[in-house]
Amino acid sequence: MAENNNSANAASPEVKKSSAPKINMVQDKKASKVKVFDVVNYIVFAILTLIILLPIWKVVIDSFNAVGVYQFRLWPDQPTAAGYLTIFQTKKLFRPFLNSVITTVLGTLVGLLMATLGGYVLNQYEMPGRTALSYFLLFTMVFSGGMIPEYLVMRKLHLVDSMWILVVKHGMNVYNLVLMKNFFEGIPASLYEAAKLDGCSPMQIFYKIVLPLSKAALASVGLMFAVTVWNDYSTVQIYITNPDQVNFQYQLRVMIMDGDTPTTAYKVSQNTLYYAAIVVAILPFMAAYPFLQKYFVTGVNVGAVKE
Repeated sequence: MAENNNSANAASPEVKKSSAPKINMVQDKKASKVKVFDVVNYIVFAILTLIILLPIWKVVIDSFNAVGVYQFRLWPDQPTAAGYLTIFQTKKLFRPFLNSVITTVLGTLVGLLMATLGGYVLNQYEMPGRTALSYFLLFTMVFSGGMIPEYLVMRKLHLVDSMWILVVKHGMNVYNLVLMKNFFEGIPASLYEAAKLDGCSPMQIFYKIVLPLSKAALASVGLMFAVTVWNDYSTVQIYITNPDQVNFQYQLRVMIMDGDTPTTAYKVSQNTLYYAAIVVAILPFMAAYPFLQKYFVTGVNVGAVKE
């Protein structure tokens, strides 16, 4: 028995020595696979980045190029800012741009107010009729009254031929309301209970506790509202005929598709005006997104994870 134990003990180092190279080989293979995956991943994302950035770069460069060209240019042949000066000095474009800014700001504020208050109310489980109200709102996400009933309602509200229709129409978005409700449900119930014990009313709990903890959700939902109102073209086309009430997106489409370009005292081509108008249309969100990115990345998962 002692001899068998000694032979087993003597063989164990050999087994360990023989198994060690195998483990190292497996680790090397895994490391090589990870490295290959990383390289392929970087290459794919670099290609996708170029596919996205090159058209944007062309638009920006052509907006500063006094000579209209269809070929790709890394730098403008004749640099000029006349296209942008024309846009901001032309009433035909300046008034719609101002309308878009006003409606986007007000529409985002109204939308956030309705979404946060609605989500907070639906999160009150002791409220009578809460379930019925939730189902009623969810029903409107699937079914709508149609274009003609909606038009009749807007006409009764005297919103036809008025840019304020963009604020009112997008002020209530059930999808965003549900997102805010799901986010509020993720706030620990102990915070609500502690606030109630301290004597806070429901509205005090809302603006002292709930809103400060909802920066990520407010940023992401607010960005959704802003993009929706800023890019709304169909509503203007259906409800507004007064040229002083249209937004920038509608006027931009008319200018590009119908050839209704403004006259300019500067020596620039029509393509320069087109591209400058496109840059002006996307510039506000290109400038705002880097500051909202950290909140937006967090807010896109609103309501996705439950504890």
